[in-house]
This record gives sequence, C-alpha cells and structure tokens, in this order.
Amino acid sequence: MPLEIVHRAAPCRNVPVTSTLDLMSAPLYIRVPHGGELPAVEGQQPFQAVVIAETPCSPGWQALVSQWLVRSGCLYMMAWGPECSSWDDSVDVANLEEFGYGEIPDDRFVMTTWHESEPVQEVFWFSKHSAHHPAMPLRSTVLLHISEQDKEREFLSLYAEA
Repeated sequence: MPLEIVHRAAPCRNVPVTSTLDLMSAPLYIRVPHGGELPAVEGQQPFQAVVIAETPCSPGWQALVSQWLVRSGCLYMMAWGPECSSWDDSVDVANLEEFGYGEIPDDRFVMTTWHESEPVQEVFWFSKHSAHHPAMPLRSTVLLHISEQDKEREFLSLYAEA
C-alpha cells in the first residue's frame, strides 16, 4: 500500500506563539555536496533550516539528509531550489519514521514548506519573519546548501538583508 503523506499543523494550545530566534544573529551556513558527509549540529537545537538545493540529489541520499535534519533537532524546514517539493516530502517521511509512523509529539513535529518558484531572498525573509513553530521556540537558523560551489558570503549577506 503506498504511503500517504498528510500535512498538518501542530495543534494550537491558545497560547501565543513566541520565538527566541534572534533575527539579528547570523545563521549557521553548512555546504554539503551531493553524497557528502553531514556534520554534527551542536548547540543549535531546536532550529529551523533552509535547504538550498542547487544540486540534484538521489532519493537515498536525500532521505539520509532528511533523517539527519530530524535527528539533529530541526523543527521547521524550508526547501528552495529546483524540484524542492521532494525535500518537503522527504523530511515529512523522516519525521514519520522517527516515530514509527505513529503519533508525533507536538514538540517534535517538523513543519515543512517548499518555495520552488520564489527567489531565495523571499525564502530568507519568510525564515526570519514568518517561520515559527507552534509548540517550540526555535533557537537558530541553519542554511543547508546542497552544492559543489560555496556561496557562504552571498547567502549570509542575502539573509542579513531579508
């Protein structure tokens, strides 16, 4: 039987959503080429991630990266790049797998969005001003750049301007 992915928002508890994310702090930039080793993300949890997918990925490696995001403490993932909707689905599946396809606790539910037809600057703006987890304050932002080419200065500058 095929897996059906259901998108849902974590339930609201009639409590204002707050974020401890310092909008003035620089995000952590991580560039990983397709198939590359994923680093430990220390002291960032819980965090939001912008996956900047400039390089096509095999489904298997994409699943590994998605599992790494979920296990590393990502609670809000925004995907950008060609065919980035596959990242939305892949992280959703990784989140389901983490809990044996059962109920996911509100404080571990990963929110996911994809932004294929938007400029990356708009995704950065969304990350800074609109991406809030309904159950947990997010401490930091990780820019996960899937590419052979380093664009740290460019992306950090665009993020600061957003």
